[in-house]
Amino acid sequence: MEKQELIIIGGGPAGLTAAVYAARYQIKTTVIAKETGGLAARAHKICNFPSYIEISGFELMQKMVNQVKHLKVPILYETVTDIRKSQEGFDVFTNSDKVYKSDFVIFATGTKWKSLGVKGEVKFLGKGVSYCATCDGPFFKDKKVAVVGGGDAALTSALLMTEYAKKVYQIYRRDRFFRPEPAWIQLVKKNQKIQIIFNDEITQINGDKFVTGINLKSGENLDLDGVFIEIGSKPDIAVVKNLGLITQKDYIVTDNNQETNIEGFYAAGDITNNKLKQIINAASQGSIAAYNVYLEIQKKQAKREEYVYAKSKKEKSG
Repeated sequence: MEKQELIIIGGGPAGLTAAVYAARYQIKTTVIAKETGGLAARAHKICNFPSYIEISGFELMQKMVNQVKHLKVPILYETVTDIRKSQEGFDVFTNSDKVYKSDFVIFATGTKWKSLGVKGEVKFLGKGVSYCATCDGPFFKDKKVAVVGGGDAALTSALLMTEYAKKVYQIYRRDRFFRPEPAWIQLVKKNQKIQIIFNDEITQINGDKFVTGINLKSGENLDLDGVFIEIGSKPDIAVVKNLGLITQKDYIVTDNNQETNIEGFYAAGDITNNKLKQIINAASQGSIAAYNVYLEIQKKQAKREEYVYAKSKKEKSG
């Protein structure tokens, strides 16, 4: 593939929105992503994205993907393994043993799920332990499950699981819900299938071939069939650790233009130190990054034209 003006790394709301704007600015662009949709695609129900009263995360993200494809922006389904700064811009290495070159990069890989770090979590992953109620919920029809966490994702996952499971334990380590939207809190408290357990934590996940129960810090043991872990996410920045980016608790620091401390390298979405981690904010940052890449391209083009004009004028006068 010939050198691109812009490579967007990541296929979530920030990366896809950046691709839409880059296409409209006629920037030669390629998106590289392990998958499209990101964590947003796993959301059971989204009720705070303008223009939709209610939509699933998968459906919303599929609409974004379709728009990018309609604009004919290539999406390469590969995993980026390394990014290096060069004199000509950036070299992007992937698991296909290819190196893609670009003048600019927008890094928008988002976040990945946090794990509990308890005994049995890894052993029973896919055998009763899950990080995605939207993906795995239907497998737990008429079963007992626990949902761990106290944020929006945890509460909406618990509500989703009531459509399948006969009993849902909502386990949260604090004494009340602090962060979720009040509407979700009210729905969880009203639902007869959900039993809220405050001030407690899972210490061990038990089972044989599949999950059979959990041990709690309080000493209580619960017999159940599934554990859905929804305790938040963490930035996925391993691939750029060697670039020398300024970070804040592993979130990439950017200026108002979404540019990092490395010239030509932009970041957008949940990977940045922006406090509000929402789809609409990620999309906004993606558009801002693409716009500022466009401005930088225009500046470089203007300088080249000035140089050519000055050189031509000098030759004529000589």
